[in-house]
Amino acid sequence: MGRGKIVIRRIDNSTSRQVTFSKRRSGLLKKARELSILCDAEVGVIIFSSTGKLYDYASSSMNSVIERYNKLKEEQNQLMNPASEIKFWQREATSLRKELQYLQECHRQLMGEELSGLSVKDLQNLENQLEMSLKGVRMKKDQVLTDEIKELNRKGNLTYQENLKLHKKFDILCQENAELRKKASGERDASEANKSSHPPYTLSNGYDLHAPIHLQLSQPQPHTNEPPPKSMKLGLQLQ
Repeated sequence: MGRGKIVIRRIDNSTSRQVTFSKRRSGLLKKARELSILCDAEVGVIIFSSTGKLYDYASSSMNSVIERYNKLKEEQNQLMNPASEIKFWQREATSLRKELQYLQECHRQLMGEELSGLSVKDLQNLENQLEMSLKGVRMKKDQVLTDEIKELNRKGNLTYQENLKLHKKFDILCQENAELRKKASGERDASEANKSSHPPYTLSNGYDLHAPIHLQLSQPQPHTNEPPPKSMKLGLQLQ
């Protein structure tokens, strides 16, 4: 069965009232501490018991919390009045103007200007500040150069690996080209050997088929009463 709703009113029994106060006080301070940690809030809690005892908690310090509270409360009250609001912003403008002048003066001193009004101690502090600034600049420069060198080395290693891969591919292509040349050379030699092993075709009577042919006609005989020659000679001479 769930817990019943508690009526919020003064507890008459002093013992019960003290027990409830102790429990609620611990819970309130715990919640205040958790709020300051989780939400990065500046929290201040002040508790007075019925017997006059003080219990408090502050995330920073109670004095700073109270001063901040009083200042903001005063500013809020001033902003309700137009005349007070004008004075408030005039004070803010004056404060910002002084801060700007101070920063400009510090900048000129860091640049080596307007040093006549500084004492030896001020000059020594300025020198130490410049040395610390110079040290920080050098450390940052060295870090940037180191990072750039690492990046260049990384890119160089990648280029070297790609170069090795290209060399391997080139060697493989050279080997394949050499094998193709060797194979083509072997086929050409085999073709020439086949041609040399088969002589040109010749007639069965021993004459070369491709030898030149010379034709020779016999001279005609005159018409006489002599009987005609037995036959006309047509000579073929193969050379």
